[in-house]
Amino acid sequence: MKIVLQRVSSASVTIEDKVVADIQKGLLILVGIEDTDGQEDIDWLVGKITKIRVFDDENHVMNLSVQDIDGDIIVVSQFTLHANTKKGNRPSYIKAAKPDVSIPLYENFVKKLDIELGKKIQTGVFGADMKVSLLNDGPVTIIIDSKNRE
Repeated sequence: MKIVLQRVSSASVTIEDKVVADIQKGLLILVGIEDTDGQEDIDWLVGKITKIRVFDDENHVMNLSVQDIDGDIIVVSQFTLHANTKKGNRPSYIKAAKPDVSIPLYENFVKKLDIELGKKIQTGVFGADMKVSLLNDGPVTIIIDSKNRE
């Protein structure tokens, strides 16, 4: 699994002119799932996301986690994170998992975040044409790949 984690002052997801997710201070997480991903990838990423210190403490040092600040999270599925751009000008998405694999993993990922944070995680709609708005705070944007955890 590959994620793009962004520290935001606010973020929202709109589908067909209807806001389906809306947060203030917290994290916007774009998640891409590939065929080889499983529960171990979910467990590792959720542990990393809930503890990563990307929010400022009283000394303006990134020393606090989303849990520490009681921040919110929006998770948006994004298969394009697995784009292969080595050949030609049209990206290949061959590594991205098909919906029969990716939907259950995506749902388990969101559920595990819900449980770990003890609050409802907001989401986009899997496979929908979404408009994602955010006010990136910092900016702080971090790419994390569960296959590069060693």
